[in-house]
Amino acid sequence: MIKVADKLQDFQSPLIMGIINVTPDSFYEGSRQNDLEVIIDNVRSMIASGVDIIDVGGVSTRPNADLLTCEEELDRVIPVLKHLRHEFPELLISVDTFRSEVAQKSVEHGANIINDVYGGRFDQKMFETVADLDVPYILMHSRGDAENMQDLCDYDNVAEDVCLELSKDIEKLRELGVKDIIVDPGFGFAKTVEQNYELFREMNLLKVLNCPILIGISRKSMIYKLLNSDASNALNGTSVLNTFGLLNSASIIRVHDVKEAVEVRKIVALL
Repeated sequence: MIKVADKLQDFQSPLIMGIINVTPDSFYEGSRQNDLEVIIDNVRSMIASGVDIIDVGGVSTRPNADLLTCEEELDRVIPVLKHLRHEFPELLISVDTFRSEVAQKSVEHGANIINDVYGGRFDQKMFETVADLDVPYILMHSRGDAENMQDLCDYDNVAEDVCLELSKDIEKLRELGVKDIIVDPGFGFAKTVEQNYELFREMNLLKVLNCPILIGISRKSMIYKLLNSDASNALNGTSVLNTFGLLNSASIIRVHDVKEAVEVRKIVALL
């Protein structure tokens, strides 16, 4: 159980997180958005489909992506955040950032959750900032950065090593007073296709961390490379893996396609 926006969330029903990429270069072309009216319409559609959280990101973290400057990231994220908070005052909003300054300003403008794909490694001030902000923090497992992460896939046992590395960061966060931590095993980040599926099969090991688990596999290369396809044709595979994830302890699934994810959740709830 964690506190989000002054309410306790017990995850008895898993949450659907909808992706809003304010970027021109995210790996899935269908998710790239930079027009405020289009973004508002897309969020409205996600809400109508049953989304629980909107995750706004201004920097693509695909391999070899441009990390941008802090100012450029803020210029992308803050206007969107302001408009979303004005249009949808009760909406839960997460901001996907690895910079403490962006986290700080995002919460000041209404963000409820910080989602950090680099788990505090990019910005040494991130853990302290999140502790001061007193908002839930999504701690994702990764190694390296967008440029070199796929060269850092050496594990003894990928599931056990991911748990160990996450546990060390959880300990640091707890020592700083961060109470509400969500863990993300980081599918696609510093992992081969085969390691991603090995980690998926052993996902229940993450329970030892005693934190809600988020999975983000929507339209990723672990799906379309396996199927000799591309991101635009990876919805079916995404639904299959989201089903498996929900059957194996996932509390949040992060998706591009909200309607289909809500349908998966509805079916899984009856199993």
